[in-house]
Amino acid sequence: MKIAEISSTFPPYLAGTGNVCYHNSIELANLGHQVDVYTSNYPKNSYKYPSNINVKRLNYLFRIGNAPFLPQLTLLNKYDIIHLHYPFFFGAEFLYLNSVLRNSKYVLTYHNDVVSEGLFGLFFKIHKHTLMKLILSRAEKIFVTSVDYSNNSFLSNISRENPDKIIEIPNGVDINTYNHANDGSIIKKKLHIENQKVILFVGALDKPHFFKGVNVLLDSFKKLYSSNYHLIIVGDGDLKSSYIEKATKLGLNSNVTFAGRVSNEDLPLYYAASDVTVLPSTTMGEAFGLVLVEAMATGKPVIASNLPGVRSVVDDGKNGYLVIPGDANDLASKIDSILSSEKICSKFGEVGREKAVKKYNWLNIAKKLEATLLILGKNN
Repeated sequence: MKIAEISSTFPPYLAGTGNVCYHNSIELANLGHQVDVYTSNYPKNSYKYPSNINVKRLNYLFRIGNAPFLPQLTLLNKYDIIHLHYPFFFGAEFLYLNSVLRNSKYVLTYHNDVVSEGLFGLFFKIHKHTLMKLILSRAEKIFVTSVDYSNNSFLSNISRENPDKIIEIPNGVDINTYNHANDGSIIKKKLHIENQKVILFVGALDKPHFFKGVNVLLDSFKKLYSSNYHLIIVGDGDLKSSYIEKATKLGLNSNVTFAGRVSNEDLPLYYAASDVTVLPSTTMGEAFGLVLVEAMATGKPVIASNLPGVRSVVDDGKNGYLVIPGDANDLASKIDSILSSEKICSKFGEVGREKAVKKYNWLNIAKKLEATLLILGKNN
């Protein structure tokens, strides 16, 4: 088939939606399909993509956060199926228009609700009941990372009234790249923390990802502050400086490392260097948590907020712990529980690796995605 993958973000910008689009594209191409990716040219720097996918980075007229204005998407033609990664403000609307004008078929992966306050919150609310409603209704199928999330999200009405339109396809992980054989001592030596227990956070540190809960994590780390514990925060963005300032005010500088954006080659080593990976998100802007499955594939325990979708990844008390969103005390207690017990740490890691291999292998996920696309594409 000839498939178009559409996403507002894409590597080198490191965030969940773009990474999922990236891996969907590569695996579908590996299965023998022609895959063209359409995204914006933000950020404007060079990036070497695999030769089996064709990435078209489009100039945008303007951009608000992760929403580039791309009217060029009305020109897409001669694809068997179009796969939209949603939300994509100022992009999905043009793809909808393209579908109306050309009678083209599209499916969409619904990554998460968009939650905000003030004027943006008002815009999202209006959009939900107008344009979003049209975009979702015209989609042939809607992929969700978990039925749990769709049942509790803006999709709940569709899940209830038209459940056959919803298909669960989780995000995945490269189980060969992320594995328990990786040598984390390289990172520990680099940071001079060979004898410390490591808590790891991986995520974008920008305003569109305000919900990641970094402030909660810093507050919890202050509560269990110990010379034996070290917090590594991987990621970059316009909120990074405020998080560094907060760490300074809390007196945590010597035991917190802001590693910035790390390379694809180094990221697996950071997971390997960790003793636990934490995702303390505060809203349903977090729908899954790709970093959790990357940590699990590496054989590491995880801790995440008890939110719809996220709780489908973390089996509480088996491969990690779920915590009350925004509760620094609960988070600190659960981190300490894992770091204080080698037995718990090891057991959770083993169970997590087993689940990652069985449920979150990108190849298996791509085959499930392909099966639906083939049916729809042949009927186009």
